[in-house]
Amino acid sequence: MAARGRCPECGSEALVEDAHYAQQQLVCAACGCVLAEGLLTTTYTDEEHLREVAYSQSTGQKEQLSRCLQRGIRRVQDLCKVLQLPAVFEETAVSYFQRALQLPAFHLVSLEKKELLGGCCVFVTCRQHNWPLTMGTVCSLLYAKQELFASVYLSLQKELGLSVPALSLADLVTTHLNSFRLFQPAANVPAPFLEDKEKLLARTMAIVELASETWLVTGRHPVPIATAAAFLAWQSLQPGPRLSCPLARFCRLAGVDLPPPAHLRLKELLEILLGMASQLSWLRGFALDKKTVVKHLGDLLQHRVFLLRNAFSRQDGEEQHGTAPGQGSPGQDSGSASSPPLAQEGCPSAGKRQRGGSLRPLLPPCLLHPRKRLRPAAPSAPDSAATGDEPISDSEIEQYLRSPEEIRAFRKAKAW
Repeated sequence: MAARGRCPECGSEALVEDAHYAQQQLVCAACGCVLAEGLLTTTYTDEEHLREVAYSQSTGQKEQLSRCLQRGIRRVQDLCKVLQLPAVFEETAVSYFQRALQLPAFHLVSLEKKELLGGCCVFVTCRQHNWPLTMGTVCSLLYAKQELFASVYLSLQKELGLSVPALSLADLVTTHLNSFRLFQPAANVPAPFLEDKEKLLARTMAIVELASETWLVTGRHPVPIATAAAFLAWQSLQPGPRLSCPLARFCRLAGVDLPPPAHLRLKELLEILLGMASQLSWLRGFALDKKTVVKHLGDLLQHRVFLLRNAFSRQDGEEQHGTAPGQGSPGQDSGSASSPPLAQEGCPSAGKRQRGGSLRPLLPPCLLHPRKRLRPAAPSAPDSAATGDEPISDSEIEQYLRSPEEIRAFRKAKAW
């Protein structure tokens, strides 16, 4: 049936009404342009309420997601299921991923970075909900390098303006120890090396707190500190069969990587423990070293505050050099300052007295053993009275020339 009017595309007047899938449409018979379409009750969101929608909307084309977005959402959901995260975490991570893909900063990035973007969204969500998740755990699940993951994480945090709280050291230690394989019997783990999880966690937390009080945590990566503290705690709980086990074998048995700085953190912790052990009266008759001091770790942690105060001085280096030999620092109490054994025996290793008989100050290791020594500034010459005969450099002579004739003469002489 013809209809009145003209087609906006070709100008033809051959307009007909056509019933397409029981939907009335106004179509140009000459070029096939659809001028108007009716409404029908169809599927998708409006089907539940029996609302009429246009045919172009009934196919759901506008609600379809791109292939990249679909893959990313599935990757985020799978990662949340592997980590056994709550459902609200998954929803938040998916929303972050959808927002990030709409930003121009993530349109032209490499496919590898887009794959890591989902892991970054999960990592941000866990941090915001105070869920203990480390970057290393996500990288191990995604088989990604931590440097590349960190760059994508920083870009996501900047582009979305997210506030991500830092993970506390206690939560990090708990998460790190949860990955150990020393709590259940295994074929490669000897029976004396198995340990109770709660006991190991409590002893490790006490050692980490000691490291924090002695400046061993400040400015350091936390994983090597947690690894060294867990190793000492594990040895101290059953020192008999475990003192001969080195740190590298302990990490292999636990199924964790050995970070290179862990040996340095272990050495620093042992030096602190030796200094504290020198203050225990019932240990002064023993020749303690870095292995045997681990046996008394429980006593050292129990009297931690008292031993640290007596074994180390909290004064700076200049005040310590002015302290007379055999005397304690002014900040110590009278008992530690007047104790004859402390004034004569000295502390082994880190607790020993320096030259002049003063105690080692309790300072960060970077100040006690700097890698690069600062050169002393040259003494400034005393200001002498100006006589007017001082030489004038060529760069400053123009400010002393006042007349144009002098300026021209100077420039002419300079050109010669």
